[in-house]
Amino acid sequence: MKKKNQSEKVKSPKNKKNQHKQNKIISKKNEQISKKSLTDTNEQTSIRLNKYIANSGICSRREADKLIEAGVVKVNGEIITTLGYKVKPTDIVEVEGQRIKNEKKVYILLNKPKDYITTTKDPQNRKTVMHLISGACKERVYPVGRLDRQTTGLLLFTNDGELAKKLTHPKSRIPKLYHVVLNKNFSGTDFEKLSKGIELEDGFIKPDALSYVMQSKKELGIQIHSGRNRIIRRIFEHLGYEVVKLDRVMYAGLTKKNLPRGKWRFLTEKEVDFLKML
Repeated sequence: MKKKNQSEKVKSPKNKKNQHKQNKIISKKNEQISKKSLTDTNEQTSIRLNKYIANSGICSRREADKLIEAGVVKVNGEIITTLGYKVKPTDIVEVEGQRIKNEKKVYILLNKPKDYITTTKDPQNRKTVMHLISGACKERVYPVGRLDRQTTGLLLFTNDGELAKKLTHPKSRIPKLYHVVLNKNFSGTDFEKLSKGIELEDGFIKPDALSYVMQSKKELGIQIHSGRNRIIRRIFEHLGYEVVKLDRVMYAGLTKKNLPRGKWRFLTEKEVDFLKML
């Protein structure tokens, strides 16, 4: 019988010891990788608190920062005043005692008819624009800007607080095109005067574009970017005219094409991307 080499006798237990040590190292590395992967996943799913609040549709990120600093925001029952604080999808977030949710973003375009108030709730129980989009989605959406009761045309709704803030901010200069019907012919003199701009009680206003509609001198197309209250009606009242009909036919590049009066539709992904680039 062949005798085992002496070196083999020594090598065997040493190899086992080394193998055991190597296995421990591999196991520890795997554990570290697993923990890092879990940490990375949490980092990816966590978002800043102001963004979470803005995503709920109640305000913009900047306004959310003010709410946080005011101490009216709680996360899992604890008041948070630190800007940059991050939350996970499983966290419970409250603003002024009301729980909010990071909802899916919804964008709805309505062709508003007359006799509807642009508000989410009317104390006098009059018809509101919310009745017209009732059942459109489970998310809470809000009108972006407003159209007065007798004005018809395009009105956007969303729960995207960041975009709503952007579209209504004067610096964004969002274009709006209106079809105006007056009680009498609009004179050439007044046309020239308005084209150059006029001074109203709350400041100067100049249309971005102005034109007669077809051959009628009573009907005009006027494009502005101002969001001042009742600005179109006040422009023509200042010049001695009464606005009989007022219809918003274009808002931020969106049109009434294939959208009958009183009906609504969801924006396409392309349209949403376009609005975000404005």
